[in-house]
Amino acid sequence: MYPARITDEFPAPSYRGNQKQALADIRAAFERGKDVVLVRAPTGSGKSLLARAIAGCARTAGDAAAEQVIDAYYTTPQVSQLDDVAEDALLEDLCVIRGKNNYDCILPGETDTPVNQAPCVRERKFDCQVKHRCPYFSDRAIASNRRIAAMTLAYFMQTAGSDVFGKRDVVVIDEAHGLGEWAEMYATIDLSPQSIPMWNDIDVPDIDGLDEAIAFTERVEHLAERRVKELRQKAELTGEEVAERDSLNTLRQDLGWFREDYTDTESATTWVVDQADGEHAPVTIKPMNPERYLKHTVWDRGNRFALLSATILNKEAFCANVGLDPDNVALVEVGHTFPVENRPLYNVAQGKMTYEHRDDTLPDIVRTIVRIMARHTDEKGLIHCHSYAIQEQLKTLLDDFGVGARVRTHDKEGRDGALSAWKRSDNPDVFLSVKMEEALDLEGDLCRWQVLCKAPYPNTRDSRVARRLEDDQWGWYYRTALRTVIQACGRVVRAPDDYGATYLADSSLLDLFERADHDMPDWFRAQVDRLSQPDLPRFAPDQALSALSSDTKRRHDRSRSRSGDGNHPLSDVWD
Repeated sequence: MYPARITDEFPAPSYRGNQKQALADIRAAFERGKDVVLVRAPTGSGKSLLARAIAGCARTAGDAAAEQVIDAYYTTPQVSQLDDVAEDALLEDLCVIRGKNNYDCILPGETDTPVNQAPCVRERKFDCQVKHRCPYFSDRAIASNRRIAAMTLAYFMQTAGSDVFGKRDVVVIDEAHGLGEWAEMYATIDLSPQSIPMWNDIDVPDIDGLDEAIAFTERVEHLAERRVKELRQKAELTGEEVAERDSLNTLRQDLGWFREDYTDTESATTWVVDQADGEHAPVTIKPMNPERYLKHTVWDRGNRFALLSATILNKEAFCANVGLDPDNVALVEVGHTFPVENRPLYNVAQGKMTYEHRDDTLPDIVRTIVRIMARHTDEKGLIHCHSYAIQEQLKTLLDDFGVGARVRTHDKEGRDGALSAWKRSDNPDVFLSVKMEEALDLEGDLCRWQVLCKAPYPNTRDSRVARRLEDDQWGWYYRTALRTVIQACGRVVRAPDDYGATYLADSSLLDLFERADHDMPDWFRAQVDRLSQPDLPRFAPDQALSALSSDTKRRHDRSRSRSGDGNHPLSDVWD
């Protein structure tokens, strides 16, 4: 790596904010001999441009000896972030490669078939005459030979050990704050009817402990191997059989890795087993701090690393979570350049939103949301609901209060379409979102206000969370929640001249700020220090709808009246 190139490799014609100083600090950290640099850069600081400059410092073929690795990877866990990179003219030399399921086969009669179910994977010994023009293999070949290959973190991890995407000189990971949690998710093994087609042929015991889980996984792997052999004997497979074969092969690899890691006395990974409903029920095997998994899939893939995020809150804790030596890691802090008065936090807490208090608190929160809607009559708003259960309750109560004409929701399958439709709409609609605290760009009039309904603490019913709390890792618990809050607060203010308000409706958020104060970045603490109570108008649903056209209100009223009559033979059509 040649850190001195970092300024020349910056892709924009000029700097904004603290980018010039950030590049100098990153260069200095690498020149001090650090192999990993954490770049804590707030929303709007241009992390993607910094990432491109760092990747450009990688050795090239002209610089390297025959035995030295060259070039760079850019990777991010967020698909939307990769989409943004692909559309950014300043990043046009980042060559994007996606998974096979994102490409369509070009053979006659197969144009609606994704490449991962094309004849080349369905038919034994199939010789594709147009493989050189296949969109997936073409993109893969191009990316493998380009100076900077860009991909999602999932694809990056899945290609570990690949001859095509081997080790490179520099690896840049954007939105890296959740790297440990993403690794845990990728390494989690789900044993259920969804992952095991022959589930009904398995006598699932009541598993009590890892030793019993080991014995069970051996039986599962044996059945999976037998089924894969049956599929291999077929001359041609259907698309469903291809998916089954690939799923079973992945499962076999995961089970083998789990048993190998569990029996390795030097492994740092701790495993936990969940089986919520006992005998015959699905089983989930989860790793905690999967350092070994990350070593294989990430740390062995490059010589130098840059990890960028707004919310790497504690260097030592982050390093411990992902298996890095803190002495070999530098933290570069990039200051915030957005005026703090443009990103105010407002205290509208109505009580606790814990499960036992939710039913009492939610109606008060909804009345407050109606008042906020009246304050922002002609501006779009976003409600971070935290869960679909809360979203459903909010929607019902908002309808009952008469402001449903201004409210949009989404489900798990239609999130992207519903989000796009809301962003395109000219109406000042309020979007009830679930798990959209990250990788969502709502600059300008796309959204001017948002509400955080619940402190986003990790679910204590998750065995990994429970295990950490048993080990007294309360600092991790508070940091994880604070990280999500900071990410959420960055959705509505995306540029120095942008502005947007964030309303905090759960009193547990205020408690969180006190408990995690020492892990707050200075720029976010400045927001918290200015926390105030807003001057909201009185509760008046009609005022909250004042900017909507009469036609929009009438359409919503007709929809409600028809959908409410579930026995009508045309109610499904009207819905």
